[in-house]
Amino acid sequence: MQVTRIFDIPRYQLREKPLSDALVTKGIGGWEKTSTREYLNQADRLSRGLLRIGLKPRDKVAIISSTNRTEWSILDIGILQIGAVNVPVYPTISQSDYKYVFTHAEVRYCFVSDGELYAKIQSIQKEIPTLKAVYSLDPVTGVKNWREILALGADDSNQKEVDARMQKTRPEDLATLIYTSGTTGKPKGVMLSHRNIVCNILGVQPRVPNIGISRALSFLPLSHIFERIILYLYQIQGISIYFAENTDSIGDNLKEVKPNIISVVPRLLEKVYDRITARGSALKGLKSTLFFWALDLGKQYEPFKNNGFWYNCKLRIARRLVFSKWREALGGNLLAVVSGSAALQPRLIRVFGAAGIPVLEGYGTTETAPVISVNTRAKALYRLGTVGKPIDNVRVVIAEDGEILAKGPNVMLGYYRDAEKTKNAIDEGGYYHTGDIGRLEDGFLRITGRKKEMFKTSGGKYITPQAIETLMRQSRFIEQIMVVGEGEKMPAALIQPDFEFVGKWARHEGIELGKTRRDQVENQVLKSRIAVEVDKYNRELGGWERLKDFALIPDVWSVEGQQLTPTLKLKRREILRQYQSAYDKIYRK
Repeated sequence: MQVTRIFDIPRYQLREKPLSDALVTKGIGGWEKTSTREYLNQADRLSRGLLRIGLKPRDKVAIISSTNRTEWSILDIGILQIGAVNVPVYPTISQSDYKYVFTHAEVRYCFVSDGELYAKIQSIQKEIPTLKAVYSLDPVTGVKNWREILALGADDSNQKEVDARMQKTRPEDLATLIYTSGTTGKPKGVMLSHRNIVCNILGVQPRVPNIGISRALSFLPLSHIFERIILYLYQIQGISIYFAENTDSIGDNLKEVKPNIISVVPRLLEKVYDRITARGSALKGLKSTLFFWALDLGKQYEPFKNNGFWYNCKLRIARRLVFSKWREALGGNLLAVVSGSAALQPRLIRVFGAAGIPVLEGYGTTETAPVISVNTRAKALYRLGTVGKPIDNVRVVIAEDGEILAKGPNVMLGYYRDAEKTKNAIDEGGYYHTGDIGRLEDGFLRITGRKKEMFKTSGGKYITPQAIETLMRQSRFIEQIMVVGEGEKMPAALIQPDFEFVGKWARHEGIELGKTRRDQVENQVLKSRIAVEVDKYNRELGGWERLKDFALIPDVWSVEGQQLTPTLKLKRREILRQYQSAYDKIYRK
């Protein structure tokens, strides 16, 4: 069977690799399994119900869920196979963004996971003229439930109409409309066809190992194309997908599910590493000595046993005595971690690799559905510090100004209802202009910065903030950092300390920092200690890149606080607006 459209994927699984636990969500009674057959039966039933409420081809249906769950995938296939368009929306965006997305996309129906999200949509429902109804996945008093649609589809007399819709749906047809979270301005609606996504899955498939991998844990938002395409890939490869309960339960779920593969964003891996090292710091005597010996050994790690015989002997000991406990904390069976969405610190790749947990870093954008390149466990296709080689059906070139351009069947149809932005993003040769700066080294792609985020100092030197920020976040004292200084003599930074770690450090050192975060960021002892950290990492930078000064920020940056996008990227303009006074104190002393 040839897969050409997204809804062909579960049918391919049913024919080639049917599973009793294709999709698994934790309910009140434990992990509830849905087989491949039942997955398709439910999707067909949903499609029949959607037809009976009048859903037409190309109608937009929004899905908003606070957690990943089996129902998301059933809705996805049920919507797509009757020619409608799935519009996944982040649960954490602002009310004004909800209104903009629903109005711009002309959403007709909406499915939300729970009562809290229903309340958000209900508050703007009257302002969305196209929105006919909102359904909840969880039972909510007085709210339409998605099972009402399933009940309408129990009668299979209109299955022929579902089949006819499938037959008429072409690979080139619009499948999904994804609104980029955007660090500036209004979100853009990225139009991706079935072909865009399927070709990307097939291009990625040879790069992600499937030997020994039978179970995955999913927790990154399915409203992001990165996790969504990973789920499609798992389905094609016959991998059972377990959905984590929520972000707070990931640690427990890892131990319960014991997955072979997970996908992460760098910030999550950084937090895992910080927690592990915090526990190591609490050890005493020989255990402490062994822990930090293994950690230092891990930071020197080179893949494919390139460190030599003596190093590999020591590594075997470290894995047995120390790193085995890391693996147990992550379920004990991890064979690969796929990382995307932002730059990953090389030290994390080294340390987790030393622990026997390979991290495969990739690169892409929503507009490229999303994967452009990715590392794999094969030696010829892996280089630490890069995002791997472009996948086989994607061509990458570097423009004269260093911008990464990508061309292939995965490049979007365009931006919804915005021909001008589409024209600016995709040139006449079909290349998508990513906005990222990078270079090719023996075919491997290395990302060096973001074109729009680069700035010049008054001395004419270019600064790439991302690289400096990634370096500085290695400090356990620094939770978030934004490099500033466009048009100024030297770069500086706004820093949000890791308040949890700072509190432990202060108690250990017998230092009274103050009761509130505002008191803490004004504490001279803390400022001096963080200055030591900044100076340490400054030594790894060129003279023009070194941070001249910094301001400590008392707020914990978040999506809700408008400092971060739903994919945890910095909203630079908004952060600068919120902390203009801190910026002025740095440069206007």
